[in-house]
Amino acid sequence: MTPGTLVLLHAPQASSVAWGDLPEMLRSYGMDVIAPDVPDGGTRYVARASLIIAATAPSSPLVLVAYGAAGPLLPAVALAQRAAHRKVGGYVFVDAELPRLRRQHDHDEAEPPAPVPTDWPDAPCGYLLTHGTRKDGSIAQPDEREQAMREATLRGWPVVEHRPPSAAAQSLSELIATL
Repeated sequence: MTPGTLVLLHAPQASSVAWGDLPEMLRSYGMDVIAPDVPDGGTRYVARASLIIAATAPSSPLVLVAYGAAGPLLPAVALAQRAAHRKVGGYVFVDAELPRLRRQHDHDEAEPPAPVPTDWPDAPCGYLLTHGTRKDGSIAQPDEREQAMREATLRGWPVVEHRPPSAAAQSLSELIATL
């Protein structure tokens, strides 16, 4: 697929600095990229991210790219984009947790997970597994990421393993092209 705008969403409690030079590298490939710096985690993350996205007047279709703990928030961010009449053309999870449907015991958690609409995913999804540590300072256990990658494979999503020294931007753009 050819995206209108790539939206790079950092993990809550982090900042857009977690993406490093990836946004600029993607721009050098001719892609329109926004990497909003969402100042708040938790329940306000989705609303604030959506307001920042709207303020940039992105081109459709959007490809929402989540890093780490932003993964489970993609369906809620997409729902806000659809409500604003912006088409979401794809989703990419970069070393990210995957969205989960709410279970009965989830209401006991301190902060409930973001809702997953029943029609999600409404666009193709892909998973990018990198080999290294997360830039947002959190430590992703290889088992966590590999489990998410296996689950993405079971869902029939294209999965790419990025291995240095090739550019992460190249791996990401190739994955997006397969959506």
